[in-house]
Amino acid sequence: MSALLWTLVGLPALAGTLLCLGGRRLTRIAAPLSVTVVALITVLSVLAAVRRPALELPFITGAGFGLAVDPLSAVVLPTVALVALLVLVFASTRDIAGEVSPPTRFHGLMLIFVAAVVVTVTATTLPALLFAWEVMGAMSYALIGFRRQDQDRVSAGLTAFLTTRTADLGLYGATAAALAAGTGAAFVELPAAEEGWRHVIAAGVLLAALGKAAQLPFSFWLSRAMEGPSPVSALLHSAAMVAMGGYLLLRVAPLLQVTGWAGAVTAWVGVLTALVLGVVALAQKDLKQLLAASTAAQLGFVVLGAGLGAVAGGTAHLIAHAATKALLFLVAGAWLSALGTKKLRALRGAARRWPLVGVAFTLGALSLAGVAPLALWSTKDAVLAAAREASPGLYVIGLIASALSAAYAGKALVIVWRRPRPATSLNYDTEEQGSRRIGLWEEIPLLVLAAGATVLGVLALPPVGTTLRVFLGDEGSSTASWWELVLSAVLALAVLLLVARVGVPEPRWAARWFGLERAAHVLVVAPVLSLARALARFDDHVVDRGLLHGAALVARTARGAAHVDDTHVDRAVTATSRGTSAAAVALERADTGGIDAVVRAVGRGARRLGALARRPQTGQVHQYYAQAAVFLAAALILLLLVR
Repeated sequence: MSALLWTLVGLPALAGTLLCLGGRRLTRIAAPLSVTVVALITVLSVLAAVRRPALELPFITGAGFGLAVDPLSAVVLPTVALVALLVLVFASTRDIAGEVSPPTRFHGLMLIFVAAVVVTVTATTLPALLFAWEVMGAMSYALIGFRRQDQDRVSAGLTAFLTTRTADLGLYGATAAALAAGTGAAFVELPAAEEGWRHVIAAGVLLAALGKAAQLPFSFWLSRAMEGPSPVSALLHSAAMVAMGGYLLLRVAPLLQVTGWAGAVTAWVGVLTALVLGVVALAQKDLKQLLAASTAAQLGFVVLGAGLGAVAGGTAHLIAHAATKALLFLVAGAWLSALGTKKLRALRGAARRWPLVGVAFTLGALSLAGVAPLALWSTKDAVLAAAREASPGLYVIGLIASALSAAYAGKALVIVWRRPRPATSLNYDTEEQGSRRIGLWEEIPLLVLAAGATVLGVLALPPVGTTLRVFLGDEGSSTASWWELVLSAVLALAVLLLVARVGVPEPRWAARWFGLERAAHVLVVAPVLSLARALARFDDHVVDRGLLHGAALVARTARGAAHVDDTHVDRAVTATSRGTSAAAVALERADTGGIDAVVRAVGRGARRLGALARRPQTGQVHQYYAQAAVFLAAALILLLLVR
């Protein structure tokens, strides 16, 4: 069974790496290969949802690298794969090719991104999640700044990357705290950690998830991310990347609940994001910016559900939002490719010009507005039902955020269906050269996603909703009553009619996302830069000067030592060597003229004595007698002398 998981992760990763390294040589096969691979991943993800494979690899003591398809990932994984497939089919069409050129790099990065999302969805331990989290963030930076020749787009990708990376530090802290607690780094083990460590783990995971989900105060990075190609926006901000922040909170909902504070903080951050970013969406004059703000707002409902422990409602809303938002982003991309603009004023009448695309956009926008019986109507109410039981304040703010959803969706709908102005007054081709057409292969993914935006509301309605709660082990969560469903449906219709009748306000003070990016610059970036400049000055004026002074002192000391060496040490060595040479010469002379002469003289004397000693040795008897007589005479003389 683990082979199935290896295939789900390894196939897109290897294919993506091949395309990234292959360059222009693989241009012709890039799109077909990526679509084929993700189509296979979609089929395998359904099979995995049925078979529930799992694997555990040793990593470090107390924390393995675990992947598994459990009930939650069994629901989310096929959704991610299908949305990715439809986005890649859309990106493979001729009219979108210019936005994603070169195709090898684009499709390669998208496949690696999909592999990272698969690991994120199936991760069962913090190390596995952290690995995928990092790769997903790196690929998002590369995809948002895909047109690297445009410095603004690269800067936008860098803003998204650095913002989410700052929040990601929380995940490192959570992993370290889990290891320090000693209870293990598996998600199911985190609620059992010691109380002090448990709070640290919850805070770290919450920080990382809020950053990735573009919740307050991190929401501004999503605005900059709209500089990426439309297919990138459709995938990253519907079923992947941003959605993964909400998904992580749904996965660790038991941990949030057991801490006593994390659940409440999560819920309030989610509902306030839905409210504040709803106002931001109202103020936008660019379709992708409106959709970006609405993404953060709708993910706010998912975060709200996670904070309240309504896992089934949050999951249903996550899936329905993925289909709805992918549809709307792809329509925005189709209109951008055809008309060369995504400004709302210039898109006036675009739905009339391409009715099929207009109908698909209408279904997505009405779902976003919460109109019954479309997808986000019932899924949103499943979350609001839990908010009603938890806190009247949460419920009221959630209803206001829901009304804002209808307002900004209605704003876009009214503009794209309004009778177009004369051709002379249209402001087309302001961002790129439009093709003035939308092909069949661009429309097919829109129709599939439109069907999802229409019917996925059943995930929150009986009997499917009841089955989903049982499947996810969330039987105790609240369900929306009939009057809540009717109230939200009536509210959405009333707001839409009001928008169509009198329009909507566009608060300028909210157009720049409440200055969140500016605030981040003032409160975080500027102090960090100031600190960096101060450290640089300290380095220049203190450290560098100290090093220069130290180097100068060392140089002077070296020169002095060299002078002493030249003038004293070298002279002493030279004099010593000269004296040694003279002594050696004298010793050589003494040896030659004295010792050698004595040795030679002794040798000569010994030879002479030897010769004299040999003379009497003739062998004649009378000579021996004569020698004996001499010896005895000598002995007698010696005896007389001694006496």
